[in-house]
Amino acid sequence: MSGGFVVREAVDPADREACFAVRKEVFVVEQSVPEDIEYDAHDADAVHVLAVAADGRPLGTGRLLSGTVPDAPSTGSLGRLAVTRAARGLGVGAALVRAIEDTARGRGLTAVDLHAQTHALGFYERLGYAAYGPEFPDAGIPHRAMRRAL
Repeated sequence: MSGGFVVREAVDPADREACFAVRKEVFVVEQSVPEDIEYDAHDADAVHVLAVAADGRPLGTGRLLSGTVPDAPSTGSLGRLAVTRAARGLGVGAALVRAIEDTARGRGLTAVDLHAQTHALGFYERLGYAAYGPEFPDAGIPHRAMRRAL
């Protein structure tokens, strides 16, 4: 446990529901992302990670997809990274990113791509990601593609 929380792979249905609850709180409620586009077919095959407090409260989540980056089969895709408002600034987001990277390495992937909301570019840059390509909208929110070699 680090900083009063632990990050683990979400393996059982209760863990998955906790991941989806965090995503709903952050993306659907806070950021007004339509619920029908927040959850997708990739959720079934993704590796989901979950950060939980010592008392079991879910604090954050993220997911890893494999084989979805065109022309880069050894690159994973990090997505749906969300940290509850109460847990921001505690290192939860960085711990989730590192856990996803560790999972990617364990699956033989050599890089991780992500689509960052532009306000979060600095966060990902501090973790070693570099932006590439133009800004684009996703769910009405400006994003940039980023990548980090593992």
